[in-house]
Amino acid sequence: MSRVAVVGAGLGGLAAAARLARLGHDVTVLEQAATVGGKLGRYARDGFVFDTGPHLLTLPAVYRDLFLKTGGPLEDAVDIAPVDPAAHYRFADGTEFDMPNVSRARIAAAWDDAVGGGAGADWTSFMERAARIWDATRETFLESPLDGARSLVAQSRRVSDLRTIAPWRSLRGLGRQYLRHPHQRTFLDRYATYTGSDPRRAPAALATVPYVEQAFGSWYVPGGMRVLLDAVHARALACGARVRTGADVTRICVDGGRVSGVRLVDGETVAADVVIANADAAHLYRDLVPPDVAAPALQALRRTQPSLSGVVLLLALRGRTPGLRHHTVLFGDDYDDEFDSIFGTGPHRLSGPRAVPDPTIYVSAPDDPALRPGPDTEAWFVLVNAPRHVADGSPDPGASRILGRPSGIDWDAPGFADAYADTVLDLMAARGLDVRDRLLWRVVRTPADLERDTRSVGGSIYGTSSNGARAAFLRPANRSPVPGLFLVGGSSHPGGGIPLVGLSAAIVTKLVGPA
Repeated sequence: MSRVAVVGAGLGGLAAAARLARLGHDVTVLEQAATVGGKLGRYARDGFVFDTGPHLLTLPAVYRDLFLKTGGPLEDAVDIAPVDPAAHYRFADGTEFDMPNVSRARIAAAWDDAVGGGAGADWTSFMERAARIWDATRETFLESPLDGARSLVAQSRRVSDLRTIAPWRSLRGLGRQYLRHPHQRTFLDRYATYTGSDPRRAPAALATVPYVEQAFGSWYVPGGMRVLLDAVHARALACGARVRTGADVTRICVDGGRVSGVRLVDGETVAADVVIANADAAHLYRDLVPPDVAAPALQALRRTQPSLSGVVLLLALRGRTPGLRHHTVLFGDDYDDEFDSIFGTGPHRLSGPRAVPDPTIYVSAPDDPALRPGPDTEAWFVLVNAPRHVADGSPDPGASRILGRPSGIDWDAPGFADAYADTVLDLMAARGLDVRDRLLWRVVRTPADLERDTRSVGGSIYGTSSNGARAAFLRPANRSPVPGLFLVGGSSHPGGGIPLVGLSAAIVTKLVGPA
């Protein structure tokens, strides 16, 4: 039996804790906040309830595996329901498109109805290529640990797999090969944002993201996605793990070249043979690990680009919206400008990032009585992509890479966030969803708030982006350079999002091994 300290009670940390406690390890989870959850948070007020993180469950098999291996079926702990249509899309020219859930024939027909011109057959061909990429990457990359470029090369020896994955091609480039209609290419571009990335630079391998969504379905947990987090928390406790909130870890202790425990802000030391960091990798290596052992990892992180962040509006509304779907995506007129604004590229390469003036707007509004105070109300989660937070005048870990410019903006500037929220509401109205006269109240959450709440550097949702030919496969490794220290969660391999976070917990469990 090993003494295991898990730093952070996000979904990845709790999943790893459940798996390792079930194997017989002595597991303690230490969470700096007053509640568990990390980025899978919840906000409640006046009977309105909002998930403040992910709103869909894809690849539920990951959590079926977790629950089966820790005591019982997923369905005994939570209900999951298919979302159909998976989402409603509106393009800048007024074209509308409903994405059916888990039906290749219905999806092809929907594309033909929306844009015509053989678009259904084009999308089917693209999905066939995406399926081959999934088959080539699933076991080798997504379910196995990677330890940098050498590991990547060793895992990619089959020429046929390399041709399928096309690591030299961007997601947008792959889309152009298969998709003739510009709306389909815009639709595909959005999936790069699932890893906090720019589709013009993110690798073609991210075609697996829409493939997973459409092959295995989009699912919702009644009561909100926080219910899944609470079930994983309960399972960890049932397996024997201890979970301490308000336990702020300030140092990973290293003794004799390997981890020996963690130190809390109040001076307490928790001894451990194994430490699992469910924390932003940049925060871990910059703030928690001794500088001499953190240097190689920090150097590698400086060669990456931080992921995008987001501005969230939580809207408490009176009345109901006819025909409202569970998810709605409202595209702006210039998607390239959105990514240039966020990452400070193209026309903004000299001035740096800015708040996107005409962003794509994502609305999640589940028809779930558990999330609203009455039948004549709605709770909307509204998200727009945004550059990360860099406080005015503060050091920026990414600045030295980009001509000395900051890689984000100051979201705490007086009045800035509220003014931008007004802009988003005005844009929603212009695109056909005007809720300004129905608004009871709103809460605005910025990248600065995300950084404060979760210690994610700059509020980068996914840690590092997948901007670059190999970036998606070269995230911070699950096995750190420090013996006994492992990384789990969205900023480490294999990436962010509910399914990949669950896979990272399974990978780390294999690396630690049985008690």
